[in-house]
Amino acid sequence: MCGIVAYYGPDQAYDFLIKGLQRLEYRGYDSAGIALLDGELKVYKNKGKVADLQEAANGKNISGTRGIGHTRWATHGEPNTVNAHPHLSQSGDIALIHNGIIENYATLKKVLVERGHIFKSDTDTEVLSHLIEEIKDNEQVDLLEAVRLALNEVIGAYAIVILSKNDPNTLIAARNGSPLVVGISDRKGEFYLASDATPIVEYTKTVTYLNDNEIVAIHNGEMTIKTIDNVKKSPFIQELEISLEALEKGGYEHFMLKEIFEQPKSIYDSMRGRFDPQSLTFAMRSLEEYASKIKNLDRIIIVACGTSWHAGLVGEYLIEEFGRIPVEVEYASEFRYRNPIITEDDLVIAISQSGETADTLAALEMAKEKGATIYGICNVVGSSIPRMTHAGAYTHAGPEIGVASTKAFTAQVTVLTLLALGIADIRGSVSRKRLREMFAELNTIPKKVEELLQSCNQKCQEIAEIYKDVPNCLYLGRGYNFPVALEGALKLKEISYIHAEGYPAAEMKHGPIALIDENMPVVVIATKRNYYEKVVSNIQEVKARKGKIIAIVTEGDDKVAEIADHFIEIPDTEDCLTPILATIPLQLLSYYIAVLRGCNVDQPRNLAKSVTVE
Repeated sequence: MCGIVAYYGPDQAYDFLIKGLQRLEYRGYDSAGIALLDGELKVYKNKGKVADLQEAANGKNISGTRGIGHTRWATHGEPNTVNAHPHLSQSGDIALIHNGIIENYATLKKVLVERGHIFKSDTDTEVLSHLIEEIKDNEQVDLLEAVRLALNEVIGAYAIVILSKNDPNTLIAARNGSPLVVGISDRKGEFYLASDATPIVEYTKTVTYLNDNEIVAIHNGEMTIKTIDNVKKSPFIQELEISLEALEKGGYEHFMLKEIFEQPKSIYDSMRGRFDPQSLTFAMRSLEEYASKIKNLDRIIIVACGTSWHAGLVGEYLIEEFGRIPVEVEYASEFRYRNPIITEDDLVIAISQSGETADTLAALEMAKEKGATIYGICNVVGSSIPRMTHAGAYTHAGPEIGVASTKAFTAQVTVLTLLALGIADIRGSVSRKRLREMFAELNTIPKKVEELLQSCNQKCQEIAEIYKDVPNCLYLGRGYNFPVALEGALKLKEISYIHAEGYPAAEMKHGPIALIDENMPVVVIATKRNYYEKVVSNIQEVKARKGKIIAIVTEGDDKVAEIADHFIEIPDTEDCLTPILATIPLQLLSYYIAVLRGCNVDQPRNLAKSVTVE
């Protein structure tokens, strides 16, 4: 979950490293550090954010045309300066940065301590830097071979980059389970490495993504790739599609607010080219290629984590309603550790914004081994999940920098809607007339989201001012809007640190109603097409216990507006499309509450954007 950057070339590395770490800070912000090589190996690191690192390096010698940088999300060892990366070997000649977890580090450390090694940190990473040097000295091999041999002794996930004072013209990196991309400059002998493409796109759009168990060595300006089994590989070179502008705030105070307001475009981009809004016909090649399998499917399993799991729940409702196939939605972190029944007749759909979620990747590997067809829904081109699936669809939401996912959720729900309609089309489970109606309504959603953002923004700010100091909040929804309640509660928890829970509205009486008093705000998604009268009854039950109602209602609804303490109107739409609209005011409400509480909206405490470790 940490962020890695590295530079090898003719220029000074410091500016690229700092700017790259700032771009990657959403991956972890407990501490940061750099190592620069220019005759001597200089290491600067500090607890806190990249800005604290810059201050620590101010006035120091920052020269060096080779450099590595790291921003940390702590796993082993508390967040402090000593545990910050880079970590040095016993002699101090090797510097190493690492994203991932070395599971057998304690065993390796014990052996190294017995051989006289002294460790300064509590991290698993420092063990690896010592191990590489131990092998290099004992086996009398070069740095690349020492890294390869060391990685054969390692159990766990890693993306690592290594510099050595004794080999100044070499930079070595490797990955297994944690992402790493190499940017190839137009200038000969210049390379950029990073955990993802965001630090690189400003300098080059030509990249290669390392695969698991691959090592890249840049030596004397030339790049070679081999496996840890010593098999040479040819790199697959591709062009980045993201733009530099997409990585900037664009005048917004926070990335999260920018990304909330980008949703009309991200939803449209997720639909574009997948159906014809004029003829209202469907075209999704990734489904059409598996049409024969889809016609005979017995079951679909959706695996995901966090916000993507909530999108998967909406997908379950959609696919079962339109495609008429049983769907199970599983937390990837649980699915991978039990003994699930998976057959060759199953379709497993993985949903992940980053495409690097460790638990989801592990779940897919297990499902693939059992012969299931794997379909990925992902936002990041070239990431691990798209590379391991049989088929899939990119959401095209664009880079999402804010740690709390917003536009990724609505883009995922959009793609799942198309997926459900495509399955229905292939299986003939819905009439052509009904499909055309759905495509026609789906085509209006980006415009409705745009109008909603303008109409509800001020009201969300006003409501946030009233409830910014509450200790708890309850979110209720039925049917398609139950997952929206879960997602709304998660957003509030993530960025404002207010305890919040999402429940099916009918389940309130089975426990949560005990919490309701005059100090408890209850957010209810009460749209007219979604079990309306039942939800109104639930609102009355809350009001009878003096709870405060914040209602998300369909435009023109006077009934709920009269009994709610506050209401926010959303445009009318098909029942199954309400999650896309209803989630917008919940995102804004969470955002404004967090801002008023003085929270770091884009980088909430203890969280990181891409969960690449267990």
